[in-house]
Formats: sequence, C-alpha cells, structure tokens
Amino acid sequence: MIDEHYTLYLLAGAALFVIGFHGLVSLPHLLKKILAMNIMSSGTALVFIAVAARTPGGVPDPIPHAMVLTGIVVAVCATGLALALADRVQSANGKAEIEDEEDGS
Repeated sequence: MIDEHYTLYLLAGAALFVIGFHGLVSLPHLLKKILAMNIMSSGTALVFIAVAARTPGGVPDPIPHAMVLTGIVVAVCATGLALALADRVQSANGKAEIEDEEDGS
C-alpha cells in the first residue's frame, strides 16, 4: 500500500509533467519550450524518486535513483543542445519562435 507522502510526491511529479507538457505544446517561443521540457524532466524525476521509496523494509531501491541521476545528465546535455539550436534559429530568422505554416489553399 502506498503511503500518503509518496502519493503526494507522485501527484506533484505528475502535475509538473502535465504543466510542462502544456507549455511545450502551447507556447511558441523556443526558450519557453526548453524551460517546459526541463519542468517535464523534473516531474519525471520526482515520480521515479517516489516510486523508489515505496520498497518494503524502508530501504529505497537504487535502480530508480540511478535512472534519475542519468536523467539529470541527459537533461543537461539536451538543454545545451536545444539552446544551441534555438540560438541558430534566432540568428537565421531574427526571432526565437516557431511559426505555423498555413497553406493558402
């Protein structure tokens, strides 16, 4: 059975993921999309940590903790790559936004 504290962490992680996904889908500015992606990553890490602490006997499972540490490294690398690509888009277009292409037909 899940303790109330872990349920709170699971719900908070899910809420962070949903907020980040909403920002990723709805915001046109690239920097805001990158920040939304980082919020989603934080929500995922919070869920993994909450799941790791649910083991019987009080000793947390080390595998989800290792996955969170690996995820942090991957998130930093992905953020750096995304910022470099956003800078390239801004230098090419003059603004850091993604425009929707609408067909005239």
